[in-house]
Amino acid sequence: MKRISAPLTISLTALFVLGMTTSYFLPTLSFWSAFGQTETLVQDGNNRNGNTLGNNNTVSYSYNIYNNSNNPASSVRLHNNSVHYYENNNSTGYLVYPELANNTQQRLPAVIMIHEWWGLNEDIKSQANILAREGYVVLAVDLYGGEVATTSDRSRELSSSVRNNPSSAIDNLQSAVNYVKSLEIVDGSKVASLGWCFGGDWSLQLALNSSSSEDPLAATIIYYGRPVTDTDSLSGISWPILGIFGDQDQAIPVESVKQFASALNASGITNEIYLYEGVGHAFANPSGDNYAPKETDDAWQKTIGFLKRYL
Repeated sequence: MKRISAPLTISLTALFVLGMTTSYFLPTLSFWSAFGQTETLVQDGNNRNGNTLGNNNTVSYSYNIYNNSNNPASSVRLHNNSVHYYENNNSTGYLVYPELANNTQQRLPAVIMIHEWWGLNEDIKSQANILAREGYVVLAVDLYGGEVATTSDRSRELSSSVRNNPSSAIDNLQSAVNYVKSLEIVDGSKVASLGWCFGGDWSLQLALNSSSSEDPLAATIIYYGRPVTDTDSLSGISWPILGIFGDQDQAIPVESVKQFASALNASGITNEIYLYEGVGHAFANPSGDNYAPKETDDAWQKTIGFLKRYL
């Protein structure tokens, strides 16, 4: 396979990938929302399906469906409890980690998990459990002050309230980062954020509002969150970003995803941006109408692989 140095081109089959390492530069873009998938990176510009990936891109794709039943991590026992990580409101987070973490001197990486627009519901807690079994301390945060929405109208009201008060949301998320870094079982240099949809928005916003010198993250994961394409805004990020998107997402146009990738690359930010063909917004939510199980499993594999590489 040859390294690609021509202008960015895109080919969609089952999956589109834009990847880069710190030594490569490609376009980037910005937004808010998230969920996952997996793959193998190589220093090359084509994927194994023969698709050209773009300017100096070095990604090779391997479709590997994630199956919990075949994963030894599924038998890991967990410790979980509710924690007050943010003093300024009634938010109570869900903290979960492998039980063995209490019986070893080894410190674990941590992930701040940010809920969709429904709030911190049982689906998000279940996802936190799945991730914790992979060897992570997971804190699922609450941006709704304890409320969980059950209707779209209420979800819209709650999410709009948070977006209208962004400083409070960032304060909440930064408190979550500081909380996990204070735990004896956590390696404070290995903290990432992960969010879906509304949570994907805030996963990126947390990165944009985290100083590389004072309160850095180790990685940021965005599932169909709204991209940010301004290179000046992105320039403060010095850690890798994983973005998962669907090409049928009516809220996030394909062009905005391409611009996001271009802006990240132009800013010198290591990134992996995946665009799944034929799936829409929230395709990784098992309770939603757009749920796409194969793409969701593949995206989750990509998420786990990304975390293992950078945490």
